Amino acid sequence: MGRWLALLLLGTFGFLKAEEFPLQKGEIDPFDRESVRRGAQLFAERCFGCHSLKLLRYRRLQRDLELTDREMRNLFPGMERIHGTVVTGLDPEEGKRWFGAAPPDLSVRARARGADWIYTFLLSFYRDDRRPFGVNNALLEKTAMPHVLWDLEGLKEAILEERGLVKVVKGFTPPEGGKLSPEAYRKLVADVTAFLVYAAEPALLERVPLGKWVLLYLLLLTFVLYRLKKLYWQEIESS
Repeated sequence: MGRWLALLLLGTFGFLKAEEFPLQKGEIDPFDRESVRRGAQLFAERCFGCHSLKLLRYRRLQRDLELTDREMRNLFPGMERIHGTVVTGLDPEEGKRWFGAAPPDLSVRARARGADWIYTFLLSFYRDDRRPFGVNNALLEKTAMPHVLWDLEGLKEAILEERGLVKVVKGFTPPEGGKLSPEAYRKLVADVTAFLVYAAEPALLERVPLGKWVLLYLLLLTFVLYRLKKLYWQEIESS
């Protein structure tokens, strides 16, 4: 029983370690078409080799982002059918052999995890020579994903704090060797996050503006019905 209790405590501390790392908020705007375009470009260049968006069709992407046929071909050179879905060519079994687990589909990751989670995850890689790819992630400990943006951000060290049986990541040293400044890298991460938020619900671009008009219509209808009710009661009371 003591062994099982120890395992339970270790599992609990490990869970708390991941959950205690605070989420960061960036300037993420899925309604900013230019930001989503830049995010789509980064996704195609750095993420599409492993991750799919099986619930998003190329034609919908082209229409929503107002891309020409040439821009779509440049973005996804391996695209076979414009009406097909955004599916990577990586075989899941190959992914398991390379990374230890098949890279997940990202179609609804933003809805499942939230935009702040994705934004924080991409900002939370740090050097860890014990891991297969030499990096770990403060938000998702022992992630199988390599830091595909390391050349842009650079590499940073984790600042650890002992808490109980584990060491908790409390922050990072400034990154070194990156091509971008920290501010520019955060903007880039916000762009790819905005794209994944859009990919998780493309109808968002239509639903939210339409919803504003529906609410306005309901307010006007409420006012008209209220005035009509007043007129009816005036006639009833005067009769």
